[in-house]
Amino acid sequence: MAEVLSDVALDQLFRTARTQNAFLDKPVEDSQLRALYDLLKWGPTAANSTPARIVFVKSKEAKAKLAPALSEGNLAKTLAAPVTAIIGFDQDFHEKLPYLFPHADAKSWFDGPREGRHESAFRNGSLQGAYLILAARALGLDAGPMSGFDAAKVDEAFFAGTGIKTNFLVNLGYGDPSGVFPRLPRLSFDEAARIE
Repeated sequence: MAEVLSDVALDQLFRTARTQNAFLDKPVEDSQLRALYDLLKWGPTAANSTPARIVFVKSKEAKAKLAPALSEGNLAKTLAAPVTAIIGFDQDFHEKLPYLFPHADAKSWFDGPREGRHESAFRNGSLQGAYLILAARALGLDAGPMSGFDAAKVDEAFFAGTGIKTNFLVNLGYGDPSGVFPRLPRLSFDEAARIE
C-alpha cells in the first residue's frame, strides 16, 4: 500500500511550486532531461498509448528555430530559459500499440484517418505534458508551461513531415524568484467540484 507523501513533497509538487517566468543562469544537464523523461513515462495513458513526443530545445541553434514561433510576451523568457520542452502529440501513436499494448489488437481500434485519433492523442499527450511538469518539480527543476506561440510554425520547424502536432511549451530550469508573480487564488472545492 502506498503511503501519503510528506508535506515537504506535496509542497514541492503542488502547494508552493510556482509557474516560473525567469530562470537562473544555471544549466540543465542532458542526464537530467533523460531522468525527467524516465520518470514521466510511467504516468498512465489510455491503452498505454503514450502519444507525447517531446523536443527539449536547448542549443542556440534550436532556440533560433523556435524563436519565430513565439509571441512577443514569451520570446525573451523562452530564449533565456536553459531548456524549452515542446510537448507534441503523435497522431500516429497507434503504430506503436502492438509493442505498448500487446495483449490486445489495440492498433485496430485507431486505424483509419488521423482525425479519428486526434482526440485521444491530444488528451493523452496533454496528460503526459502535465506529468512532465510534476516530474520536473520532483527532480528539483522548475517549470514555466505556456501557450502564446504559433503551433503551425513550431510544427514546421520541429515536426515537418510527421503526424506530430504541438500542444504546448514548458520552459525548464532553476527558477529565479524575482520573476514569480504574486500567488493567484484558486477555486474552492465547492466552486469547482461536487460529490454525487
